Amino acid sequence: MRKKIYIKRIQVTSEHLDQNNHVNNVQFVSWVEQAAAEHWEILRHKTDYVNDYWVLFDHHIQYKKQVYLGEILTVKTYPLPPDGIKQPRKVEFYRNDELVVDSRTLWVLFDRDKHKIKRIAPDWLER
Repeated sequence: MRKKIYIKRIQVTSEHLDQNNHVNNVQFVSWVEQAAAEHWEILRHKTDYVNDYWVLFDHHIQYKKQVYLGEILTVKTYPLPPDGIKQPRKVEFYRNDELVVDSRTLWVLFDRDKHKIKRIAPDWLER
């Protein structure tokens, strides 16, 4: 399977920091969701699911290093092969090519009109 990778850069500002003057863990979770949504906006028009939407089902995140004010992060996200109705996605945060935060999420696709889970084709990423 080809990896469809979305990459963006984020510069850490004071609004991203917690009382310990490093990026707040909740901020990373927000960035994970934001990167996934931005990537879906790019991919959706190339799929059979253009009118559907993803709902976060499960989320795992590992904080490997602290990140501080002014640092620039490279965010990489890509979907992994589907697992039944669940769509795994990786979101990785790098500082100067060093992985500082690693996330794996599971998403389910919902039919916008019926508001019900929609089964995705196992090869939907290859189309």
